[in-house]
Amino acid sequence: MSEHNSPRVERALVSVSDKLGLVDFAKGLVAAGVEIYSTGGTRRYLEDAQLSVRDVSEYTGFPEMMDGRLKTLHPKVAGGILSRRNNKQDMAALAEHGIVPFELVVVNLYPFEATVSREGVTVDEAIEQIDIGGPTLVRSAAKNHAFVTIATDREQYATILEQIAQNGATTPELRRQLAGAAFARTATYDQAVAGYFARLTADEPFPATMNVSLRRKCSLRYGENPHQRAALYALADGEAANLVSARQLHGKELSYNNLLDLDSALALVRSLPEPATVVIKHNNPCGAAVADSLAKATELAWAGDPLSAFGSVVGFNTTVDAATAGFLAEPGKFVEAIVAPQFDAEAVEILTTKPKWKANVRLLEVGSLAKGPAARQLRNIDGGFLAQDTDVTGDPESEWRVVTTSAPDDRQMVDLRFAWAVCRHVKSNAIVLVADRAVVGVGAGQMSRVDSVDLAIRKAGERSRGTVLASDAFFPFDDSIHAAAQAGVTAIIQPGGSRGDESVIEACNKHGLPMMFTGRRHFKH
Repeated sequence: MSEHNSPRVERALVSVSDKLGLVDFAKGLVAAGVEIYSTGGTRRYLEDAQLSVRDVSEYTGFPEMMDGRLKTLHPKVAGGILSRRNNKQDMAALAEHGIVPFELVVVNLYPFEATVSREGVTVDEAIEQIDIGGPTLVRSAAKNHAFVTIATDREQYATILEQIAQNGATTPELRRQLAGAAFARTATYDQAVAGYFARLTADEPFPATMNVSLRRKCSLRYGENPHQRAALYALADGEAANLVSARQLHGKELSYNNLLDLDSALALVRSLPEPATVVIKHNNPCGAAVADSLAKATELAWAGDPLSAFGSVVGFNTTVDAATAGFLAEPGKFVEAIVAPQFDAEAVEILTTKPKWKANVRLLEVGSLAKGPAARQLRNIDGGFLAQDTDVTGDPESEWRVVTTSAPDDRQMVDLRFAWAVCRHVKSNAIVLVADRAVVGVGAGQMSRVDSVDLAIRKAGERSRGTVLASDAFFPFDDSIHAAAQAGVTAIIQPGGSRGDESVIEACNKHGLPMMFTGRRHFKH
């Protein structure tokens, strides 16, 4: 035992799928006097780097077989990892059977998650990436962490090597920490395999058991309020463009509320045709627009509610260019954070040097939006989670129907489509007023629909004249129709389905307002 009351690291068992960083780590171990035992491809990889490696098959006297399915499942391997160094019977068993102890085990698992995420992967291909020996080695070493160090991630190599180089051993505190990470990794791995088989055999969209694997990406300064602690976790299978995997180009760390607002911005902007801009404040759009250029769309989106836009987050669905950045950097404007597929170099230069808020603005680059968001949403309630399909399914216009005497004209139809696309991203009760593919008024989160209509009209002011109106759910009464007509609304789109539909249709006909029923509601609570 060393000065840390820890066994000196004399032997390491190394068997990894991800070999990035392995050669430098192995060289450091050899320099510290550690003998390396390895298997198959890992052994050949290290030998190609001119490192002396002991073949596990030579040590066990048992060859690898079955295309590598059987390599390390052997008592001479398991015994060397699981033996307790302070137990006389364990150590006597090692001596009797010619087993050497391993003080370090370096294993990362077959890339099952990456394999099953590939389009077109076959069941046979997936099954061959289910690791058996790897998890056995990992769990054995983690269980015996009082004497064995377990490395399951290349990010751990530097700390392990530093302690071995300095003291010949690792500290109990590090081994305990690494053991926890190891058990978390095997749990995540098993959940991924279980989830894959659940999808293969599911006869309903929501399985009886749902395993959710989360990895902490970072701690946040605080939650929604300064007295609340918070952290950001990443899903193991989060593949689409998202904020968790985004690249932050500039600015101070994101807050809990920044992330919520940016997520709303990304969800809305990815549903719009290019080029489009959305302005989000307190998790609702206060402006959104589509135009022939991103700069023009940004100008129109900001004009939707310039007062609320101050201190907002902004989302784009195409590359941010210099003209767009220049508009945002104008005096009198203030933006907390921006999310986009990409930023060109000149845009980054403008946003990080010109405005007064340049030092703190967060720039988040998420990459192509071609791949949609996750198909399923989870939302926690006290004691559990709610699960639902993400509300991204398109509403076929073939199912829309004009229910009034007059029909929308071509120009109104363009705005109705846009208003309907935006409306599903507004907190219910949701009302959106649109003119020329730009939001000019929003009523969000009100307890009554008529209050949302009044709020949207008040926000739009004189701009309400000539707009179209979208409602995320049906109008139960005709009072909102009269208010909209008086404000100058020229056409309405809504799901329909109320017992009061006839009176609502009658009110629209009275005012000469075309109205369409989509047949589908879009509440967002």
